[in-house]
Amino acid sequence: MSGLSGVTRVAWESGHWTTEPVSSEVDGDALVVTAAEGTDAWRTTAYGFIHDTEHALLAPFAVGAAVEVAFTGDFSGDFDQAGAFIRTDDENWIKPGVEFSDGLLQLGAVVTRGVSDWSVAPVPHWAGRRITVRASRSGDAVAIRARVDDEPFALIRLAPLDPDAQVEAGPFLCAPSRAGLTVRFESWTVTEADGSLH
Repeated sequence: MSGLSGVTRVAWESGHWTTEPVSSEVDGDALVVTAAEGTDAWRTTAYGFIHDTEHALLAPFAVGAAVEVAFTGDFSGDFDQAGAFIRTDDENWIKPGVEFSDGLLQLGAVVTRGVSDWSVAPVPHWAGRRITVRASRSGDAVAIRARVDDEPFALIRLAPLDPDAQVEAGPFLCAPSRAGLTVRFESWTVTEADGSLH
């Protein structure tokens, strides 16, 4: 997808699920997805478990491209989460987005290279609003940005990503602690990678 110009909407049916959700239904241009209880993505660090049951809808993600996922949801159960999922293989993946933790909506990313790490910052004022996560792949890195509504994007993470790897990306959600998390993915688009980090 390098050499892209403009914005291309990714068709929901062109992606494949890593784990099938309870339900997914096209509503106009949006995809409404309900997560299964107990789903998550994590490898080992601090908790000692490996979870690879996330609902991620993935399509190829080339060097020189950026993927954006916009969504809304009622994130109110412990560790309810949604955003973008960037996957190389079972042991190498990134999940930037929002997660309900410690009683607040948090913005952050998990970067997994064999084992997972996690960074978060509270964004309680984002609750109930349209959130967009943007992952821009260039060279040996992926730059993660996010915003709420039409506010400017802010850089939240820069992570290594093998430039020779076959990578897939797209929207994801998980519900580690409850049934009934439903997320409305309003758009999934691909465009040219960002020209610079700053």
